[in-house]
Amino acid sequence: MQILRLMDSDFQELKTAFSIRKKVFVEEQRVSEADEFDEFEKESQHYLLKIDGKPIATARWRFIGDKIKCERFAMLSEYRNKGFGSELLSELIKDVKGKSDRVYLHAQLKAIPFYKRLGFIKVGDQFTECEIEHYMMILSK
Repeated sequence: MQILRLMDSDFQELKTAFSIRKKVFVEEQRVSEADEFDEFEKESQHYLLKIDGKPIATARWRFIGDKIKCERFAMLSEYRNKGFGSELLSELIKDVKGKSDRVYLHAQLKAIPFYKRLGFIKVGDQFTECEIEHYMMILSK
């Protein structure tokens, strides 16, 4: 397994990460491309997870003020529930620890148990984002 931290100059790898997001969010979940690909792409730290050289997952994080938002977690369907997502999120958490006292994400309802296992706590009320129900979750210290 290889987890890559992508730079702006990693055009091909970024394109691959975006294609995974398109497959998961746009094609599977019917999120519009306009909502999925936003003005924050350049300022975000992107990740690409590969298994035996095959790209299977991606994620990103970015600063919002003094907070860090983890987002755009996408895993190809045939690789879900095999532990790879935990590896990717754990690596991302290691990278953001110490950069902010507040790390959070918007979790789809079906993903809440996954994020809880990795130290996130559900806060606030359920809300709709891109026509999908979510909860905000913060990383416990």
